[in-house]
Amino acid sequence: MKHLSRFLVASILVLGLSTANAQDENNPWAVSIGINAVDIFPTGGDLITQGEIFDEFFNASDHWNILPSVSRLSVGRYIGDGFTFTVAGSVNKIENAGELPDGTNVSVDDISYYAADAQVSYSFKNALNTGWFDPYLGVGGGYTWVDEVGAGTLNGSLGFNFWLTENLAFNLQTTYKHVFEDYEVNNYPPTHFQHAAGLTFAFGGKDTDGDGVYDKDDECPDVPGLEEFNGCPDTDGDGITDAKDECPDTAGTAEFNGCPDTDGDGIADPKDECPTVAGLANLNGCPDADGDGITDSKDGCPNEAGPAANNGCPYQDKDGDGVLDKDDNCPDVAGTVANNGCPEVTEEIQKTLNEYAAQVLFDSGKSSIKEESTKVLNDIIAILKEYPTAKFTVEGHTDSQGPAKSNQRLSDSRANSVKNFLVENGVDQFRLSAVGYGEDRPIATNNTRAGRAKNRRVEINLVK
Repeated sequence: MKHLSRFLVASILVLGLSTANAQDENNPWAVSIGINAVDIFPTGGDLITQGEIFDEFFNASDHWNILPSVSRLSVGRYIGDGFTFTVAGSVNKIENAGELPDGTNVSVDDISYYAADAQVSYSFKNALNTGWFDPYLGVGGGYTWVDEVGAGTLNGSLGFNFWLTENLAFNLQTTYKHVFEDYEVNNYPPTHFQHAAGLTFAFGGKDTDGDGVYDKDDECPDVPGLEEFNGCPDTDGDGITDAKDECPDTAGTAEFNGCPDTDGDGIADPKDECPTVAGLANLNGCPDADGDGITDSKDGCPNEAGPAANNGCPYQDKDGDGVLDKDDNCPDVAGTVANNGCPEVTEEIQKTLNEYAAQVLFDSGKSSIKEESTKVLNDIIAILKEYPTAKFTVEGHTDSQGPAKSNQRLSDSRANSVKNFLVENGVDQFRLSAVGYGEDRPIATNNTRAGRAKNRRVEINLVK
């Protein structure tokens, strides 16, 4: 009776602690019932009957002590962020007390075992992103009675919940219980492992919005609502819950999912781009006075039919070059049909450009442009602006005097100097590229001064 009283005290302690916290989650409580097994041997303890840590850890037949009935009860409370506080009570009988160094199993005569434990555990279920596999680690402490002797323990647990349904799981747990003190009489209770298996039942609920409908049944758990709408509100009172009402603040009809049709054209206001003016369904409720398929509000010429590509207006040819503006890449400048309405750079223009480019002068051995080249550069700019869509490459060239690498760098630098001047004075930078060819592309001999002078040049060539 004395031992039974201890177990009852432990069970009452479990239930008492379990009711100390308020509800704050759906199914925050969990009750587990099952069996437990006590194993004294593989703990690395000081008793002669104890082996090295984890030695013969799964040798259930020789070392485990199991009662053939329900022998463990636990109650857990979820406290947030993956953590759960659990208290447990268990009862057992010790018949297998370990193993002697010569391999002889030690048996004892039905020593009673009672334990009351508490732990905080952390679940890895969310981290693993799985709904059914729920491994956890726990730390805690408790008090264990073996026969007539009791001792406090420091506990560390590894467990697994296998959720069969939302509220039912199969639980496995193993706990290492370290005893703080040594006892003169048989060193009991000893440090030991306690394994457990059982069923876990999760339950409990909350009503976050205080509308009388628990969250698990509340389709709108964060907003107070009505019981007839499963906890959801109907702000505009049209009989359609806000969650399903496309116009929750304005009364409407079920035909239009809770929205009104102000202009009566058969199109609900949220889908009607012209909600106060009756229009056509294929134009989202807007009118089309000229019948060109473009709503009046988006039609540049609402009373004159025209294509959508021209904003509802008839096509024009503003520059009179025979290319309609819709196809004219240069609608404000007369060009040719062959060049999509833009003026073409002729060979004569190309020749003129390079005649001007050849007159661009630089400081000796540098990329800085001499001041007297400004006029000819402005002439080049004027030509480039006459062909707004044409792209050009500014090429730099040198003679063969000096190292080839130095000439390459100088030609690159001079080409970029000219490009930068043109861009800074109004030519679109995306129309220009710059490249240096060094001494690789001479147009005259490098054996004479005159030839070398011709080879030191800049060219501006059309990109075709």
